[in-house]
Amino acid sequence: MNESMNYNAAEATELTREKTIVKTSIIGIVANVFLAAFKAAVGLMANSIAIVLDAVNNISDAGSSLITIIGTKLAGREPDKKHPFGYGRIEYLSAMIISVIVLYAGITSFAESVKQIVHPETPDYNAVSLVIVAVAVAVKILLGRYVKGIGEKVNSDSLINSGKDAMLDSVISASTLVAAGIFLIFRVSLEAWLGAVISLVIIKSGVEMLRDTISQILGERNDTELARGIRETVMSFPDIQGAYDLVLHNYGPDTWNGSIHIEVPDTYSADRLDQLIREITMKVLAEHHVILTAIGVYSVNTKDENVMQAQRKVQEIVLAHEHVRQIHGFYLLEDRKTMRFDVVVSFDAKDRKAVCREVTERVQKEFPDYQLQVTMDTDFAEE
Repeated sequence: MNESMNYNAAEATELTREKTIVKTSIIGIVANVFLAAFKAAVGLMANSIAIVLDAVNNISDAGSSLITIIGTKLAGREPDKKHPFGYGRIEYLSAMIISVIVLYAGITSFAESVKQIVHPETPDYNAVSLVIVAVAVAVKILLGRYVKGIGEKVNSDSLINSGKDAMLDSVISASTLVAAGIFLIFRVSLEAWLGAVISLVIIKSGVEMLRDTISQILGERNDTELARGIRETVMSFPDIQGAYDLVLHNYGPDTWNGSIHIEVPDTYSADRLDQLIREITMKVLAEHHVILTAIGVYSVNTKDENVMQAQRKVQEIVLAHEHVRQIHGFYLLEDRKTMRFDVVVSFDAKDRKAVCREVTERVQKEFPDYQLQVTMDTDFAEE
C-alpha cells in the first residue's frame, strides 16, 4: 500500500513538473514573438543591423521554447518494450538542440557584424526606437531570470539554457542602446564592433551549454548530495553495518534507478533479510525518489573472534594507503584458507590497478597461508 502511494506521489510530481515547464515555455514564446515584431520594425526604420539581428534572435528563442515543450512532452511518454526505462533523456537532447541554436545565433551574428565593419551603414535612430529597445532590455532581463529560476526549480536543463540565452539577449539589446548613444553624441557608429564582441560572448556560452549537455548524455558521476543522502537513509536501519557500491543510473532529470550493497550480521535469517531489503527500498523511494532495483548483501562475521581480528588487521593494512578510500565485503573461510574483500581506490591515484596490487601484496605478506581474492572497486560519487 505504502509502495503504491510512493509511486503515485512520484507520478503526480512529474506531471506537475511537466505542466510547469510547458507553461513557462509558452510564456517565453509569447514574449519573444512580441519582442521580435517590435524590434524588427524598429530595426528597419532605424536602418540598424544590430536591432534587426536582435529581432531574429528573439525568433530563435521562441523556437527554443517550442523545442522545450516538444522535448518535455516526448520525455513524459510511458516506458514501453523498446525503452523500458522511459524517455526522460529526450530532455537532454532538447537542451543540446537549444545549445546548438545559441551557438548558431552567435556565429551568424558575428558574421553579420564583420560584414558591417567592412561595409558600414549609417543608422538613423530616434527617441521612439530607443525607448522600445530599452523596454525590450528590461523585458528580456525579467524573462531570463524567470525562466532560468523555474528551470533550476524543476531541474530542466532546457529551461535553464533558454533563461541563460535570454539574459545574453538582454546584453545584446543593451549594447545596441550603448552604440546608439555613442552615435547620437559623437556621430561614431560602433554597433558593428559591439555586435562582434557580444557575438563572441554568445558563442562562448553556446559552447559551454553544449559541453555540459553532452557530458550529461555521456553519463556523469553520481549526484554527490543524492548519493550521500541515500547512504544515510540506508545506514539509519539499526543492523546495517555498512552501505557500499552505490551505483545510480540517470534516465532523465530527477529519474534515477540504483543498486547498493549492505553489510548485515551473519545471524540474519532469509525472511528477516527479505523484510529489511523491502523496507530499505520503500524508504529510499519515499525520501529520495530513487528506485533501488537491487540490494546486494555482505555478511559480517560476528561469531569467530579469529576472523574478526583478521578483518581488523586487513583494514589497518589496506586503509594505510593514501589512495584507498574504503574496504568492504570482507569474508574469510578458515577451512579453505581463502580471504576476499573489495578495495575502493580513489580516482586521484595515477595507477589505480597498481594501488590495488600494492595493498594486496601487503596483505599477502601478513597472511601468507591464505589465497586472496581482492576486487578493485569504485566510488561513483567520489568528490
